Amino acid sequence: MALPSLRGRFNWHQLMASDPQAALDFYTRVVGWKTQPWEHDPGYTLLVGSRGPVAGVTRMPRDPTAPGASEARPGWLSFIGTEDVDATVREAMSLGGHTIAEPADIPVGRIAVLADPQGAVFALYRPSPPAPMPETVEPGEFSWHELATTDPVAAFDFYQRLFGWEKTGAMDMGAMGIYQMYGWGEVMIGGFYRMMAEKPSWLAYAKVKHTPRAVDQTRQLGGTIVNGPMEVPGGDLIAMCVD
Repeated sequence: MALPSLRGRFNWHQLMASDPQAALDFYTRVVGWKTQPWEHDPGYTLLVGSRGPVAGVTRMPRDPTAPGASEARPGWLSFIGTEDVDATVREAMSLGGHTIAEPADIPVGRIAVLADPQGAVFALYRPSPPAPMPETVEPGEFSWHELATTDPVAAFDFYQRLFGWEKTGAMDMGAMGIYQMYGWGEVMIGGFYRMMAEKPSWLAYAKVKHTPRAVDQTRQLGGTIVNGPMEVPGGDLIAMCVD
């Protein structure tokens, strides 16, 4: 089954860092990304894979009154495609979500930042001009998007209504309940599961050429391995890390 051209596709990622240069040094060595300045903002650096930019790195807001600054913390933000940012924000609000940053135009499109009813933060992005998205994932690109939440059933219903995601496979994780995978038809793009602690959040997985090597590099550069490396159904090796 072909993937949608935009709606429901994860089409950008952004790292908000307290020390952007240290973050760039870390991720270029762990994931293998190249860097590129963004012509529209010298304080925003692009992370580039083999087929072009996949993410950006920016500094934490210094102005506590800036939109969204009160909820900002170092970490990754995943952007999801939609043809109409404003209409999707209104629908999210009607479903119990809330707005962190109102819809706004940027030099390359229109964005907004939201939280789902359980509190997980995500963003919307409509690129301008429209950009084609690949059907496959190469090393240096994001290959899986996972939501840890207090209520996986309610959370899936929220996102399904916003983005048209379908339930695909499911896996029983014992005491942790069901790991619900989602996507379109036979194409899986991520999973939902019941969190055991911390705050509901999205986790994006970057595809690398050699997971054990990336894990070793993460440790050597001062990062922490939260889980893994471990094999998942299908034979892939994954690891959850903190920079």
